[in-house]
Amino acid sequence: MSNTPARLNPTTLPDAGKIGYSQISIANPGRLAFVSGQVAMDAAGSTVPDTLEDQAEQVVKNLATALTAMDACNEDIVQMRIYMTDLNDETMGVAMAPILTFLDGVQPSVTGIGAAALAGPDLKIEVEMVVQLPA
Repeated sequence: MSNTPARLNPTTLPDAGKIGYSQISIANPGRLAFVSGQVAMDAAGSTVPDTLEDQAEQVVKNLATALTAMDACNEDIVQMRIYMTDLNDETMGVAMAPILTFLDGVQPSVTGIGAAALAGPDLKIEVEMVVQLPA
């Protein structure tokens, strides 16, 4: 049995696979890791980039670093939650471009959430993950 989570897009639900995620992800028995929301700061806590695109790029770098620290990869991601302060079709497109590149065809379950504010006044995006740890 593969340790990779199973992905489902039932025909009775909207086809999420067309835009890069799955309606359902089924994790196998084992350990799960819950990665705290990653924002656009590097390990030194340097200044947050101004643009949503630059913030999303830094968030993706942080997500990749978290996966590496767990000896996991993008295929092990079960779920992602994307929080944005200005959530609309245009901003979601901007934010999803680097996220989809990071996922590289893997389609975990994804939820987009509009938020009035994040942990800092200049933050525009925060992403958390649930990861099935490799056996």
